[in-house]
Amino acid sequence: MSAPLLALRQLDVFYGASQILFGVNLDVERGQTMALLGRNGAGKSTTFKAIAGLAPPRGGSVVFAHQHLEGRSPTRIARAGIGYVPEDRQVFPEHTVEDNLRIGAKRGANGGQAWTLSRIYKVFPILAERRHRRADRLSGGEQQMLTIARTLMGNPDLILLDEPSEGLAPIIVQRIGELIAQLRESGVSILMAEQNMHFCLRVATHATVIDKGEIRFTGTIENLRENDDVKARYLSV
Repeated sequence: MSAPLLALRQLDVFYGASQILFGVNLDVERGQTMALLGRNGAGKSTTFKAIAGLAPPRGGSVVFAHQHLEGRSPTRIARAGIGYVPEDRQVFPEHTVEDNLRIGAKRGANGGQAWTLSRIYKVFPILAERRHRRADRLSGGEQQMLTIARTLMGNPDLILLDEPSEGLAPIIVQRIGELIAQLRESGVSILMAEQNMHFCLRVATHATVIDKGEIRFTGTIENLRENDDVKARYLSV
């Protein structure tokens, strides 16, 4: 069996003296859309920050495409092929949509350039229509699409999507879900942190549940759908 694209092993992360993650194990295979589900404060964003080098682990390992990432800077991790879409939709507000996209453009870790402006505009037609508009004049949903598109312009092998449905109108959440499905069909590997279980049940292929910094469940999305105990214990509000 081939090694997973991303493998977290016994990951421990602290903020100061407070331990946030406790021995986290998580695999993402190529082509998967893995949902990392949990309540607010469960450790989802900290897991993402540990992968991206923003919260360096104190113990355990982060292996991506056969490379150990622990100890690397966020810049080197991005160059290795990991794209990070943060939960607060960080756009360059005074720059146009197209400027934001060009800022994120780079070749992939292996020199590939599958994602270009022309392809982005085919996948995100609303951004093509808004290409000359300042990013701070976009709606919340349009800004979310822009941050995802800007990350794709870096030609990553794995995208970390942190709370992509948070704070968006239902019709926009539906569009984001359709976009994630489209990206998966094109071969993009995705690790998605979410509180919205129903959204994940529609768009993810696999799920991992985290609670109080520990992994409580890992399986296919069908396994999660059928596991009422896990849903009630760790995901109900």
